[in-house]
Amino acid sequence: MIVTTTDQIPKKEIIQVIGIVKGNSIRAKHLGKDIMSGFKHLVGGELKEYTKMIDEARDAAYDKMVAEARGLGADAVVSMRYSTSAIAQGAAEVMCYGTAVKLVDAD
Repeated sequence: MIVTTTDQIPKKEIIQVIGIVKGNSIRAKHLGKDIMSGFKHLVGGELKEYTKMIDEARDAAYDKMVAEARGLGADAVVSMRYSTSAIAQGAAEVMCYGTAVKLVDAD
């Protein structure tokens, strides 16, 4: 499965637009880890627990989007984007979306 942020793929031609596909994931951290991150916030530096949380959410959202595209018979997803939002203290949603398409080799 080709997934790209561009709207075209070199040496390929889009012959059918299937439609929008998406995946999302909402993740939260354990209260104890949230407190430790709060202490880290006071002294500065990377909040590694939150970085890990967002990475996990991004990967899960991406995988769900690709699975939806495969289920629809797509060859690729073009114009892929991520969107994030805070849901609650210590919880975030990541959404991954794009356009599922069918491809052929360009002449």
